[in-house]
Amino acid sequence: MYTPEAVSHLHQKTQFPKFNRFELKDKELIHAYIERFNPESCEYNFSNLFAWQEAYDLSFTLYQGRLLIYDGISQCAFMPLGNALYPEELVVLALQLKSNGLRPYFGLITSDYLKKYPDIENYFLVNEERDYAEYLYEVKSLCDLTGEKLHKKKNLISQFMRSYPDYQVHEIKGELKAKCSLFAKEHLNSQKKQSRDLLQELSAIEISFRYFEALGLDGLVITVGGRLVAFSVFSRLNASTYDIQFEKSDPNFKGAAQVINHETAKYLQDICQYVNREQDLGIKGLRQAKMSYDPVKLITFSNLFLN
Repeated sequence: MYTPEAVSHLHQKTQFPKFNRFELKDKELIHAYIERFNPESCEYNFSNLFAWQEAYDLSFTLYQGRLLIYDGISQCAFMPLGNALYPEELVVLALQLKSNGLRPYFGLITSDYLKKYPDIENYFLVNEERDYAEYLYEVKSLCDLTGEKLHKKKNLISQFMRSYPDYQVHEIKGELKAKCSLFAKEHLNSQKKQSRDLLQELSAIEISFRYFEALGLDGLVITVGGRLVAFSVFSRLNASTYDIQFEKSDPNFKGAAQVINHETAKYLQDICQYVNREQDLGIKGLRQAKMSYDPVKLITFSNLFLN
């Protein structure tokens, strides 16, 4: 264990690099870190970082060969992506953040890290964040929809197919990008209460469609009689997993939400083993919906506050 004097000495010797905004040219760099270190969290996905950077004041830098991302709204640094920092080294980084006017606070701390370094609690307060747990599903399970828990989903899909036998599935290309963006905007306008979170999501959706190909995004659309009733947008997260970044459906078309989920799984079944459907953010209805699909794993994270 480092002594307080040694930590202070390291703090004084370490020069802190400048944070930068995400640009399209940074995609290759971020992907290189993802390919090497295989993070589970959707928060490291470049297309997410790019699309949400205005909403969350996101920026990044390279710190001792590791990718360090900072959320200016939450005033929180992501756990650096790279070779794991020892707890004492995280203290040094926390002090560097503090001396540069940033909050010495880390998020996305994995349970594996906490098990490997139990002495982290000598330096930081550790707090698990259930609302920010991410939902991981087996693609095969979402395709097959077997078992009692998923039986209702299969019934809703069957009802949709009977009600709308002319429905079609399209890959998101060309003019469909603009149509999906408009669909998302109309979906927001139909809400009784337009929260800040929903407005930020719409902005991220519009940015994603504006730079769709450059960000490496894919997606599907469900139409009925030429009318768009649902869409999903997704991209590769890591070697085994795709990230479902956006999914919208028209509530007037019963079963559309289940159909777009099912069609997305079928589209990805030969490409990846898992899909990450991101967080529920503590929203009761969203949590219920995500749990109803029987996740294979809840990827939980903790926060670290410098003592």
